[in-house]
Amino acid sequence: MSNTMTEIAFQIILYAGNGRSSAMEGIQEAKEGDFDAADRKIEEASIELGKAHEFQTKLLHEEARGQGQSVNVILVHSQDHLMTAMTVRDLAIEIIEIYRNK
Repeated sequence: MSNTMTEIAFQIILYAGNGRSSAMEGIQEAKEGDFDAADRKIEEASIELGKAHEFQTKLLHEEARGQGQSVNVILVHSQDHLMTAMTVRDLAIEIIEIYRNK
């Protein structure tokens, strides 16, 4: 795995982690009844996950051009982290709606 690919993997991990944290904070805001803050946290989560997805897309484009690298644990971890964070964000949206409709 090249340094560039390693750097991209770590960027995916960073932004996915930020997104997951914001989504979880959104749930806490909703739990406290502050739905405007909860909505802002979900927006923050979406922005951060969008950044992670942009880095993932760079890797996909390289692969499609035949310039892909061999897969290693760091890259696998970054993909796992991103998918988990996206799931947390999606579930947070639903949980916030449950609190909103109480």
